[in-house]
Amino acid sequence: MIEVSAKLVGGPIYLPGESIGCCITFTNPPVPSDTRSRSNKDVLETLAWASAQIHCLRSTSDKINISTPEAVVPEEVCISSSETSFAPCRGDRGKIVLSTKPKILFCDLRLSPGESRTYLYTEVLPNQSPPSYRGQLVKYSYKITVGTQRVNCPIKQLRVPLRVLVISGTPEIVTSEESVDLSPSNPFLEDSSEKSGSAPQQHAAIELMQNITARRSPNVYNITHTNGKVARFCLFKQAYKLGEDIVGTFDFVGAAVRCVQLTVTLQCEEVIADAFRAKAKQDRAVISYSNCHEVCLSVRQCVLNLPIPLHVTPAFDTDVVSLRWRLHFEFVTTDSDSDLFSVEKDSTTWQGPQSLSIETMIWDLPIQIYPTVLTPDPHSQVKYSIDI
Repeated sequence: MIEVSAKLVGGPIYLPGESIGCCITFTNPPVPSDTRSRSNKDVLETLAWASAQIHCLRSTSDKINISTPEAVVPEEVCISSSETSFAPCRGDRGKIVLSTKPKILFCDLRLSPGESRTYLYTEVLPNQSPPSYRGQLVKYSYKITVGTQRVNCPIKQLRVPLRVLVISGTPEIVTSEESVDLSPSNPFLEDSSEKSGSAPQQHAAIELMQNITARRSPNVYNITHTNGKVARFCLFKQAYKLGEDIVGTFDFVGAAVRCVQLTVTLQCEEVIADAFRAKAKQDRAVISYSNCHEVCLSVRQCVLNLPIPLHVTPAFDTDVVSLRWRLHFEFVTTDSDSDLFSVEKDSTTWQGPQSLSIETMIWDLPIQIYPTVLTPDPHSQVKYSIDI
C-alpha cells in the first residue's frame, strides 16, 4: 500500500495570475515486524506514473438555457480506455470551462518500506479564470487532480479543492512609482506585495483594490414617503472587502412619517445573460446573507452594523452570469397621529396600542464587494490523502 498526500503551498485561496503550488508526497509505510524477514524486492512498491492538472467545472440549473448538455463530453475526458487513461473529470457533472495541461510528476517510481518522495506541482492560474462560486443557478468549482497508477491496475485520483477569487469592476490598471497606498498597514504582517511568483499586474490590481476599499466617502440618502420624510441614512463608504462590516446610521429627527421598525439585509443577485435565459422574462435569483433588524419607534437615531461573511463570492462577470451585491431595506411605517405616545389620565405607565395601521417600503442600494488578501497560516494547512 502507498499513501498519496497533498498540501497546498500558501493556503487554498488564489487570484488569477498567481502561481499555485502543491506538495505531493508518495509514501511507502514501514513493513510490520512480523514480515521483516521477507526480501527487499518482495516489499518494494512501484508506481508506473503520476500526473497533476487543474480544472474548473461549471454546473447549471435547468433555469439556464445551455445549447450543449451540461455533462463532461468524451473529448474532455479522454477517448481511450477508462482503465489506462488519466481522466481527471470522470464522474463529474458539468462543463469544463478551464483546464490546464497535465504535468507528469514521475515515471516508474520505486519506494522501499518507510521511504517517501515529495514532488512540487506548480501552475500559473490563467488571468481570465472565473471565480469559485456556488449559487442557485450556476456553480463554478476548482480542484487539482492528482492521478497515479500501478502497472495493470486502475487509476487512483486525489482531488484537492481550490478557491479562486477575482477582482472585478476596477478601472484600467496603470502602474506608477509615485502611487500611494491608502490601505491600513500592519507592521506585524508580511507584506503581501513581496510574494514571489505573482505578476506585476496582479500586484497593481491588489493595490488598487486596497485603495478603493480604504477610502471613506460618506453618502447621505433621504428616505421619503408620499406623506413626507421617513429617515436620513448615511453610509460611510460604498466599497468593501470580504470580512469587513458595513456601517451606517439612521437619523429620524424631523421625520414626517413614523418608522416602526426597519430591516437591512445583505443580498447578492444573479443576473443571467440574455443568450442563456430559459425564459424571456426570467426572474433574477437573490440570495440573502446577514441582516440587521431594529425597532425604531420613538428612536432618534440607530446604527447599522452588517458583517460581510468571508465565504461569500465578490462581484464578477462571466459569459453566463453576473453577480451583483446590494443592501435590501424594508421600512415599516405608520400613519398614526401624535397621540400614539400619550398616557391616560391618572396613569404613569404607557400602554402600546393594540393595533397599528402600517405600510412597508422597500429600497435596494447597490454596493461593491471585493476580495480580501489573507495571510496564510502555515500551521493550519489541510492535508488530503488516499491509499492505493
